[in-house]
Amino acid sequence: MDIPVYSSLIKSREFRERKDWFLASLEACRLCPRECKINRLKGATGFCHAGIKPKVFSYQCHLGEEPPISGKFGSGTIFFSRCSNRCLYCQNWRFSQLDEGKEIATEELARIMLELQAKKCHNINLVTPTHYLPQILEALEIASEQGFSLPLVYNTSGYERIEILRLLEGIVNIYLPDMRYADSKIAEKYSHTVDYVKINQEAVKEMFRQVGNLVIEDGIARHGLIIRHLILPNNLAGTKAAMKFIKEEISGDCFISLMSQYYPFYQASKDIKLNRPITHEEYEGACSIMLDLGLENGWIQDELDDRTRKEFAGEYFELF
Repeated sequence: MDIPVYSSLIKSREFRERKDWFLASLEACRLCPRECKINRLKGATGFCHAGIKPKVFSYQCHLGEEPPISGKFGSGTIFFSRCSNRCLYCQNWRFSQLDEGKEIATEELARIMLELQAKKCHNINLVTPTHYLPQILEALEIASEQGFSLPLVYNTSGYERIEILRLLEGIVNIYLPDMRYADSKIAEKYSHTVDYVKINQEAVKEMFRQVGNLVIEDGIARHGLIIRHLILPNNLAGTKAAMKFIKEEISGDCFISLMSQYYPFYQASKDIKLNRPITHEEYEGACSIMLDLGLENGWIQDELDDRTRKEFAGEYFELF
């Protein structure tokens, strides 16, 4: 296995300066595009409700990710509680919206990373990590001093500040962002995000600048970018515009995960445009758009039954 890119950086003065900057940033938090500027060090909470300690709902050797992320032994997935979005259809609503989970010390987070490595996971998959970046970097330093050496996957909604992403260069091996919408008005209505498309596109371009196209060796992702695009009912995701942006502004060789697992979780059943799973025709149409544009790298999903959709979501995850 390749040595993760952060292995040499983590012992440097530059890493310590970045880590210290992130920790100090909690005094006026601007980690995500909402830029709440509240003092988390004194107990204040902003839009995401995150505090000083990281809050984790579950961690596991996860076999339900993209094939080169899960591999044979699973992705060491850590599901963080809370989120900077408010998606009406969130599949992980129990811990992203209802705040289920357990607050832990950074030393415990480091121990989790080491435990997942001991279980032969191929990577550490940080799910919705943005609001806990200061604590994650601190835990990464602690774990690395005890022999941690797995690649890091940054698994995100794609609603990210480009200034924050630049500080992760040389630390993150694999970026796994959503490209969820092509229309910011739709994004604001269904995820309560402002200017999502501009922010998301700039963020994904920065991720690609850092890590490039996905590199897979012996069936396992080593570094690079995978873009996830969840097909929503009634073309709310704007698939054609999203795929065109990827082809023209990112790379025609970009790896795309075209997801069919949408289900009207959380509050989606109350909305007339979201209150049903996607149809076979809707998903096949999205696949045709991607292939017609020559985007041939990545994965499509088989048609899923309701139980499988719930397994993809957090319905059966247990609090650790």
